[in-house]
Amino acid sequence: MTTPAPQARRYKRLTDWAVNLGLILAVVFAVQWWQARPLATGAAPPLAGELLNGQVIDIKDLRDQPVLVHFWATWCPICKLGNGGIDAIARDHRVLAIAMQSGDAAEVRRFMAEHGLSFPVLLDPDGTLARRWGVAGVPATFVLDAAGRIAYATMGASTEIGLRARLWAAGTIDQTKPD
Repeated sequence: MTTPAPQARRYKRLTDWAVNLGLILAVVFAVQWWQARPLATGAAPPLAGELLNGQVIDIKDLRDQPVLVHFWATWCPICKLGNGGIDAIARDHRVLAIAMQSGDAAEVRRFMAEHGLSFPVLLDPDGTLARRWGVAGVPATFVLDAAGRIAYATMGASTEIGLRARLWAAGTIDQTKPD
């Protein structure tokens, strides 16, 4: 019995890794697609209110550049992992974060201070805003183009670089296309 040459073994190992990686990626993308099905599409639903800092905001007023709309909760462990990325993005792009069922303004302010976060937050104590956007779980993230249309929507963990890429892509969308 002869053993395969080292080069053939290496090729087989790399092929096996590529197939396994492809399968893993396919499963991850399928799960994300499945989770994102109920999320809003098309024109962004209404979203207005008073931020934690007292500023009144309306999503309709943010239509000159892409906006990241991020639904999260203080009690969500996955959200806690991604909050640093959302905070970093908020330094360079428009971000509107909605704290879903996370307590009153004082509790959310305390959470933000404890974790060194400064992105703008709108409270959604009873989940009304979340339901309007089709959000049944957190984190859920939307990228709006400059015309106020939802360009991308995802539920679950997202990387900072992935969200930045989506914001960049939303900024390159042809604004003359109808919904």
